[in-house]
Amino acid sequence: MIQSKAFSIVCIAIAATAIVACHSNVQTIKFDTAREMSGGKIAIAKLNPDMPRDWSGYNYVVVEMKVSTSQRFFLGFTTDHGYDEVRLHSYVPGQWNRIAIPIRFFTEPPASNIDMASTYNKPRYTGWVNIGGNVGSMTGVDSLGVRMRAPIGNQSIEIRSISLAVEDPGDAYLGNVPAIDEFGQSNLIDYPDKAHSLEELQEAWNAEEQEEVSAEELFGYSKYGGYKVAQTQHATGFFRTECIDGRWWFVDPEGYLFLSVGVDCIYNAGGGAVRNIEQRDGMLPQLPPEKYIQHTDRASGTIANYHDWNLERRYGDGEDLFERAANVTFKRMDKWGVNTIGNWSDKRLERMNRKAFMCTLYPAGADAGLMGLGDAYEPDFREQLERSMRPTIDPNRDSPWLIGYFMGNEPVWVGQEQRVCQMILDGRDRAIKTALKDFLNHNGDTPETRKTFVREAFRRYIEEVKAMQLKLDPNHLCLGYRFGDINAVDADMMAICSKVFDVLSFNCYALAPDKQMLDRVLAQSGLPMIIGEFHFGSVDRGQGQSLWQVDSQAERGIAYRYYTENGYAHPGLIGTAYFTWYDQDVLGRFDGENYNCGCIDVTDRPYREQTEAMAATAARLYSIHSGLEAPFSEQPVRPRGHDHGPDEW
Repeated sequence: MIQSKAFSIVCIAIAATAIVACHSNVQTIKFDTAREMSGGKIAIAKLNPDMPRDWSGYNYVVVEMKVSTSQRFFLGFTTDHGYDEVRLHSYVPGQWNRIAIPIRFFTEPPASNIDMASTYNKPRYTGWVNIGGNVGSMTGVDSLGVRMRAPIGNQSIEIRSISLAVEDPGDAYLGNVPAIDEFGQSNLIDYPDKAHSLEELQEAWNAEEQEEVSAEELFGYSKYGGYKVAQTQHATGFFRTECIDGRWWFVDPEGYLFLSVGVDCIYNAGGGAVRNIEQRDGMLPQLPPEKYIQHTDRASGTIANYHDWNLERRYGDGEDLFERAANVTFKRMDKWGVNTIGNWSDKRLERMNRKAFMCTLYPAGADAGLMGLGDAYEPDFREQLERSMRPTIDPNRDSPWLIGYFMGNEPVWVGQEQRVCQMILDGRDRAIKTALKDFLNHNGDTPETRKTFVREAFRRYIEEVKAMQLKLDPNHLCLGYRFGDINAVDADMMAICSKVFDVLSFNCYALAPDKQMLDRVLAQSGLPMIIGEFHFGSVDRGQGQSLWQVDSQAERGIAYRYYTENGYAHPGLIGTAYFTWYDQDVLGRFDGENYNCGCIDVTDRPYREQTEAMAATAARLYSIHSGLEAPFSEQPVRPRGHDHGPDEW
């Protein structure tokens, strides 16, 4: 049952970085765009004078608020032991809504899961929560705080109610207009390129389909996407790597030097799925036709697919819809210089044999209960691996278009070896628990011996996966494990990886890949490198600004060029994959994320500034990586990462 209490009109004084104003029963914090971090605190007693300071026994804190932007912000509470906060992203900028935040997000470390996104991203219905940071008991709670890093424009948040609940009361949209429109766009934000009619969209779609594009003429690409100006003497019929005069390259099946310019999640449509429509009262306009409504018994509930409806509007509903849409997808890749279908893409596109691709051996024995580690001590682990890996490997074993396989993505245990050991010891009886106990009994139970055990378990795990890959498919490269934080991978870990992987892979969300970091990884591993994910986004489409924030669509293009060209200037970097092809769903994908990070929007129209930048960079990458041309030097204005930033309370 929710405790609902009246609240006061009076405000308290807060930090100089913000202004708090009260009008009627609403408290407003205004964010200052000129500041690196802007925010303020409000005494909870001024919102709800009867709210207890000890939250023990409650499971949810329920806030009614209206934030003027979709930009992420931090919401937290001052307690006896310090300040605890989470990141919030609102799906409904400029509208009142109620969001119920589980209190465990403030009191407990994130539960174990298979990768970083599933560990830290938590979906709700009017927004989503990203957890991680200080945790402790919620006692002595006396104030609510809100902060925003590098606000894009002078934004504000209004709060009119706070309460506690034992059971989840659910979120509620309290606005009076739908949150999205019939095309799946945000209905709460207007912008210059927004589609207001089907006629506008059809005009843009028709113009794109009339274009004639040749990747060979534009970028000098070979059949497989290699550089026709640079052919080696050794063609194997499959992709391989080679170091030439101190610079690493992929070599394509015909022997041409190749840099993998990729994009992740390439589909013919995207960005317009709405999950759990049962929980979205007042948020949706007219639903798509019934054939685009998916009824599931999973956590996603009933799903409305606005993006598929847009595809029918564009191509009709005939049997050739997929092929027509695929032709446009490949044309776009040709036009923008994208020569690789990146991870998590449509398998049907991969198997059309028109572009090189990479894929992941998911889950390849990775265990959510071990923070992404695999229990290679299990007697039947090899049999489990084979069953897990065959569905990916069997269709691709003889394909010359496949570059190679990733083992997995962003294991959470890296840098948290002490925690994963304790989870193993506290968990169910299993082979890895027995092995850990034996190891600690023989070597002593210290932080260092626990760390050593986890490293040994990782070595054993990846050796087993590599052996199974070679058994099932000796033709393709092992692209490694896409680490989420390469700075947490030290020299000892690099030494383990260097004996198993053909390429060292990691995701790198930054302004640009740091040269010293790339130098270290290359020196310690001796392997060429792939960056599996990076991106930039803004808030002018009513979505979250992604893991790296820039101020506008134009700045996204500048950021792409700066990141990519400066990365490929390094002799060890031979591949990148931008995340993603389409924007994420405006009302949140499966884990809540709703980033404006795509090359294409939900209405199936490319972002001009982003894609023109991709083409301009692709035309220069061979010369840049060869050391013949300097990389793009202009930086975007005020880019910001997704860390907590400075504390300006």
